Amino acid sequence: MHSYLRAIGFSNVKNRADLQKIVGIIMENPSEQHIVELGNKIRFAEFKKDFMKDVGIGVVGEYDEKGFFYLGHYFPYCKGSYISTKEDVSINKRVDTDAYTGMCDDLRFGVSMIFYLKNIGDFLGNGSMLQVVAKGGCVYLSALSIEGKIILGITQNEMQIQKSREERALRKKLITEAKCGNQEAIDSLTIEDIDTYARVSRRIHSEDLYSIVDTSLIPYGSESDNYSVLATILEWKAIQNPITGEELYTMTLCCNEMVFNLCINQKDLQGIPMVGARFKGNIWMQGDVL
Repeated sequence: MHSYLRAIGFSNVKNRADLQKIVGIIMENPSEQHIVELGNKIRFAEFKKDFMKDVGIGVVGEYDEKGFFYLGHYFPYCKGSYISTKEDVSINKRVDTDAYTGMCDDLRFGVSMIFYLKNIGDFLGNGSMLQVVAKGGCVYLSALSIEGKIILGITQNEMQIQKSREERALRKKLITEAKCGNQEAIDSLTIEDIDTYARVSRRIHSEDLYSIVDTSLIPYGSESDNYSVLATILEWKAIQNPITGEELYTMTLCCNEMVFNLCINQKDLQGIPMVGARFKGNIWMQGDVL
């Protein structure tokens, strides 16, 4: 069973029979569906059902020439309601399944952001979608988590906030120039990293790590779309899965100026969310490219 089903309140789905019941509900009354002709009378089919507002399960498979449906894979999801980035997105098929991932170079992090692509049907055509690049596409990121905790936020005055914005803007500019081969920008980034390491090394002796690091996003584990995140809570609310009765939290998070939505089971979260506090945990990053 998909390990992130519990993030949306289906922790009681333990076997194939339980899953088939859920798949049947989704296909009988989907909130969204996409069917694309692949040739040879084979049709790609994607069904999604919102069991709660912006939270649900997607089913992906194929219809053969006789109209029989063959399940390829399924995925729990949380919809993103904010444009997280507008960078070019490279879309690639995963090696192990018929799922796809998106990858974009976000200058706010200085690394490639990889996420599970939820809207496959919008890009699939002619039976192939390998190495597709969405130029300047709007990416709505979201995430699911099965392990997290709430920690205190960091209070900053207007001067500190403005200084942080200017530093981030300068770093983005230097990264852009460095990618174009500007040696001065490369040297500046190298010196900046050395200075940052020296400052952190001095402060860590007398301060807690999470009073020094405001937010962070770090690849986690062996899956390319899994991350360990530390992000500020902008909004939150408690919801209930109407099928199982399990209580969930949905949150709007901000990590280094990138805003995305997250859903987690209340049983998997230590603490109570508060606006201004921070969420720390491991997430499965998802995204829609429009």
